[in-house]
Amino acid sequence: MTLCTEEAAHAQPSSRGPPEAEPSTRAMIGRDEELRILRRLLADAADGRGGALLIHGTAGVGKSALLGTVGAEGTEAGFKVLSAAGVETELWMPFAALQLLLQPAADGIGKLPSPHRTALVDAFSATQTEPHIFRVALAVLELLADEADRQPLLLLVDDLQWIDASSRDVLRFVARRTRDLPVLIITASRLHAPDSYDPSAQPDLPLQPLALSAAAELLDAGAPDLSAPIRALILERAEGNPLALVELPKTVQDMATQLDDLPLTQRLEDAFAARTDSVSPGCRTLLLALAAEPNAPLNRLLDVASRLRDTAVSVDAVQEAVGAGLVGMVGRTLRFRHPLMRSAIYTRATVPDRLATHRAIAAAMADAPEHQLLHLAAATLGPNEELAAQLERFAETALARGKLASAVPALRQAAELVQNTRRRTEILVRAVESASEINDRVHTQLLLGRADMSELGPLERARLMVVSDKAAFEPDDPHRRIEDMVTTAAGAFDTGNVRVAENLLWRAAARCFFQDGDVRVRTLAAAELDRWNPDPDAPVVLTVRAYTEPYRHGAEVIARLDALRPDHQDGRIMHFLGSGAMVLGDVTRAARYLSLAAAVWRSQGRLGLLARSLAGSWPRVYLGQLDRAREESGEGLALAEETGEWIVWLGVKATGSLVAALRGETEAAARMLGELRAHRLFPGMPFAAVMAQQVEGLLALFDGRATEAYEVLARAFDPADPHYHSVSRWLLAPDLADAAVAAGTVRQARELLDGLPELAVRLPSEMMMVAQAYTEAVLAPDDTAEERYTAALAALPAGWALARARMHLHHGRRLRRRRRNVDARNPLRSARDEFDRIGARPWAEMAREQLRAAGESSGRRHANTSDRLSAQEMQIAVLASQGLSNREIGQRLFISHRTVGAHLYRIYPRLGITSRGKLAAALSALHDGHPTADSPGADTG
Repeated sequence: MTLCTEEAAHAQPSSRGPPEAEPSTRAMIGRDEELRILRRLLADAADGRGGALLIHGTAGVGKSALLGTVGAEGTEAGFKVLSAAGVETELWMPFAALQLLLQPAADGIGKLPSPHRTALVDAFSATQTEPHIFRVALAVLELLADEADRQPLLLLVDDLQWIDASSRDVLRFVARRTRDLPVLIITASRLHAPDSYDPSAQPDLPLQPLALSAAAELLDAGAPDLSAPIRALILERAEGNPLALVELPKTVQDMATQLDDLPLTQRLEDAFAARTDSVSPGCRTLLLALAAEPNAPLNRLLDVASRLRDTAVSVDAVQEAVGAGLVGMVGRTLRFRHPLMRSAIYTRATVPDRLATHRAIAAAMADAPEHQLLHLAAATLGPNEELAAQLERFAETALARGKLASAVPALRQAAELVQNTRRRTEILVRAVESASEINDRVHTQLLLGRADMSELGPLERARLMVVSDKAAFEPDDPHRRIEDMVTTAAGAFDTGNVRVAENLLWRAAARCFFQDGDVRVRTLAAAELDRWNPDPDAPVVLTVRAYTEPYRHGAEVIARLDALRPDHQDGRIMHFLGSGAMVLGDVTRAARYLSLAAAVWRSQGRLGLLARSLAGSWPRVYLGQLDRAREESGEGLALAEETGEWIVWLGVKATGSLVAALRGETEAAARMLGELRAHRLFPGMPFAAVMAQQVEGLLALFDGRATEAYEVLARAFDPADPHYHSVSRWLLAPDLADAAVAAGTVRQARELLDGLPELAVRLPSEMMMVAQAYTEAVLAPDDTAEERYTAALAALPAGWALARARMHLHHGRRLRRRRRNVDARNPLRSARDEFDRIGARPWAEMAREQLRAAGESSGRRHANTSDRLSAQEMQIAVLASQGLSNREIGQRLFISHRTVGAHLYRIYPRLGITSRGKLAAALSALHDGHPTADSPGADTG
């Protein structure tokens, strides 16, 4: 890990020393627009509106120069600047970058509340248990928020592509939460891969080579005495790369080798390496030691160089390297002027010199066993079973302490040192599992690529399939994938490892729901579970049966769920049972169990699992809890993006769109629907497609396009249509009935719903009961309608407030059509009031129109809380009204306590109050829909 000290490639050089010696005097050439963007971000952050930006471009294009310039300007503007940069040697070292980045703010760690202080101390300790990544991330956020309260912060992180995964995840977490803080995070990377490296959801800034005029100006500023032919040749070969324009002229005497047809990066490395030819052997040895261990203290580097030279290497060698423009001093630490210098020096060294250097560094690092072992591995050619065993023992100790991130690099190196390919693969499987457990998708994929699949036994194959399913859930050829997973689970079960087998079979069953597996693969998965003769009440068994064959096992699963008394504090059990209930349409239980699971994951800081449990926002829609569904789907969406839970993302994005449609927020619903359909995983995911079709149908229905609404919704009931889902389609049955009545297609709707009564017997879930009761009443002929409405209202589950209000609306509408206006008013009032309470504006307005047509005036609805506050503001307001402190709210919602305070500052005037103590009364009055005459939003029309 190195501080940001890349040569200011296209800064005008100072005659008094290296460019970074006087950053405030730099004049950037050809980067006016980029500097304008960065200065605007600095100004916003200074005003308390933080942000994040990723700068990306090829090596030498000037990313570090921009970081250096904005760092200097930030310092002059009163910012405290924290900076770090990644190096390849520490890519696998957990929290290495973060520890260095936070060094200038380390004094603040001791002032943090105990949970945050402990998380950081444990993360940076070699001996303590490793805390969960998001506990560390929240602690870092609070540390930075406290620091920024005294002085605005600018975080500069260079070479992000080499930052260790743990530090990168923390940066991503913090970058998403800087909006209300005077904190600006600017990162730079050679790569642009948002899924892997982009730490935020903020815009990125691609850095292009300089235009010809700017390139010529930079070249002339640094090398004004070049001959015309050499100048033209450098301009041509540099291709607008600022670093090349600065460095290539320094080797003009060797132009034949420096300006050949090699790739630009290699030409630059050769140019850097050539500059070491003139320094002393002691200086070259020191530089090689620095290239092998860039984060080593200077005294240790001198000690290593002295051992290698067998004579004292003094600080004179350091001065020699600085004078040659190869390194710079940052405090008491040596840093290469550019990452290409490090790689050039390392690759130019002979193999014996590299091996000797790594051995000498290992001997000097007895106090850092993790680094020592990795250097011993780097000093080894070919297999070394003894060292591999040492690395495995280190990994086992780390795993026993819960330090999964530390175990991964040790296992990776151990795998490279064993000769037996089967044993190598077994070690890689363990490394892959550990990387997957900490949600490190980048290293998971790298390690998966190194495993020799031909050497896998049935258990290893199953373990890797579990990991690959977590790392990349692709929609391609779903039935073949499900079959492979079931077959592999069977092999794992036959080896005696029931845990792995169950995990894989559950994942196969989940695909049967998400991708609506056909009858063959559903039967295959269910039959494999039957072969195991499992405990019929085990949560995983109930969930697999719900996912695979809901119409066969639905009645039994629901009966067993009724009889179970599960441990509500066990998040895993609550999630299994909640997700199983959700896919069956057992909505009330699903919402309750998933809420309990979410509470557990929230308390543990396990954001990926929390995102999954927040999928329980979908059932809340049908329970009429639109405000809570909006809050939970919004939070779930942010967490799914943050943790890469893209299947969850599809579900909560669809839920958010549905909630927006029901609240009458047409533009927001349509926008979210477009984002849902555009996601790369959407095709082949019927569970999301059927939800998207529901939103489109409702938007058309609310807009008065009844025929279009019916056609859209009817497609979800066509097995040949990509929007069809064999189970979830029944949630759309009430919407289909509404559209059929409005479009005059009642007969066609009855035909589409013909099989519903039989399936409702086989799967007696709330979803099926509501679908049958609602459609039988709404689509009933006039002569039986009254008794059907009475029966339907009695049959509706108690919590299904939305369906009940809709039933009242239809009943009142039918009575009014039969000129029974007086009789119609009572159900229409009930519908209006319930829709107002829920916040379902389109239906509330329909009820008002019907009431007016029945001869009763009805004023406009009162504004309620959710009209004035965003989803997150609602969460904060409710928690604050319950007496939680800002820090407690921040810990619960994974945001800074200062962000909580900023939100409350905006919330009070919107609710017409001035203090925290009045929150409860204000929320209660608005929730009840009875604001006082002079309250904001009181509008009786």
